[in-house]
Amino acid sequence: MGAPQRPRHRVSRVPDRADYDLGTVGAILDATTVCHVAVIDDRGFPVVIPTLHARDGGTLYLHGSSASRLFRTAARREVCVSATAVDGLVLARSVFHHSVNYRSVVLFGEPEAIADADEKTEALRAFTEKLIPGRWGDARPPAPQELKATAVLRMAIDEATAKVRTGGAVDEPEDYELPVWAGTIPLRTVAGEPIPDERLLDGVAEPGYVAEYRAARS
Repeated sequence: MGAPQRPRHRVSRVPDRADYDLGTVGAILDATTVCHVAVIDDRGFPVVIPTLHARDGGTLYLHGSSASRLFRTAARREVCVSATAVDGLVLARSVFHHSVNYRSVVLFGEPEAIADADEKTEALRAFTEKLIPGRWGDARPPAPQELKATAVLRMAIDEATAKVRTGGAVDEPEDYELPVWAGTIPLRTVAGEPIPDERLLDGVAEPGYVAEYRAARS
């Protein structure tokens, strides 16, 4: 009789940084824009697909194209999804102990393609409002043919792990005596000055939610 298998979402490398709380997992998913979906394709090759994601409670939505063979492959097949936010560079006194501060999530599961038009529309609303709150009610909603061209997968967020590193450098005791600068350089995403589209109609003002988005990320 073999040893019991470790659950695949349990962290073995630096386990003290792991967090299995779904609230923490959800917060990191909400804070990141792009995730990567790993799947074994029909030829048996591993493939990683970068895509947008959005969350509604305990459900993760993955955005893609109906014409994408790889995206269709991910439906009804075991996948691994990851998303990461890098919060800072950690400069240690030795090259070996350099690191980054980060928040990451890894999920396992079997996504399911959404066929119902109303449910797909709600998922697209979640994508749009995640990108910039207020946009869904301002822009034209998707037409029926656009819904058909868009693929949305849903996936339960139940087999998931968050992993977070914070703080400064951790050096070898003897290295603290080295005359080498050590510290942390914080990193964050900043919104720049909006650039109006060259075919924007005269008199169309920048929406207030764009200014609010910039203010929150400046």
